[in-house]
Amino acid sequence: MRLNKYLAAAGVASRRKADDLIRSGLVMVNGKPATEPWIDVHPERDLVEFEGRRIEQPLDRIYILMNKPLGVITTVSDPHDRPTVIALLGDEYTGSGISPVGRLDANTTGALLLSNDGELAYRLTHPSFESQKVYQVRCAESVDGSSLKRLEIGFDLEDGPVIVDTVQRIDAYSVELTLHIGRKRIVRRMFDSLGYTVVTLHRSRFAGLSADDLESGAWRKLAPDEVNDLKKSVGLVPGA
Repeated sequence: MRLNKYLAAAGVASRRKADDLIRSGLVMVNGKPATEPWIDVHPERDLVEFEGRRIEQPLDRIYILMNKPLGVITTVSDPHDRPTVIALLGDEYTGSGISPVGRLDANTTGALLLSNDGELAYRLTHPSFESQKVYQVRCAESVDGSSLKRLEIGFDLEDGPVIVDTVQRIDAYSVELTLHIGRKRIVRRMFDSLGYTVVTLHRSRFAGLSADDLESGAWRKLAPDEVNDLKKSVGLVPGA
């Protein structure tokens, strides 16, 4: 197996990021720095190391959809002992290399994918692959028509332009947005810049997946056809 694919399958990084790690001399094969991503390695014959730790043979790939609850942070671990999405999975997935695909802040609920498939995670979160995210936003103030128009047209924030794919009013205080960008607290910052206070923020869909049929904090494994659809949506061959 090629080294970059080995690292991606083991949950170290996406294949593209693995290329950078290898070319930077950070990956060791049999005690020597590897220099090219395409060299072949065998899990039973070769010792692969990254940052001083042995990289075990590629993990079985895991794909989980969660309805993230309020007050839980989207990280693998937390030094302040705050509740994490990984802790909600239980001990079964300890050592599996699974991590959240993208982020939802502690006060945002809804669809969250978790996986140890580094290549798929990279593509689903990179804006160039245009994986859509659907958010339902409820504000403390009534959202007027001019604000909806600004959302439709797009505008600039301090870290760059905002492009909204679709905007739909739910009621006087609530709006549904579809985005393919994913910057830190992007939805809350959009509404803050328009003068609104976000009361609740819920991601109803991520890359075509909805977790609204799950109880808050509940999760399930994706079916094989759902995994294949995800891979097709970002240009990966199903089963690769």
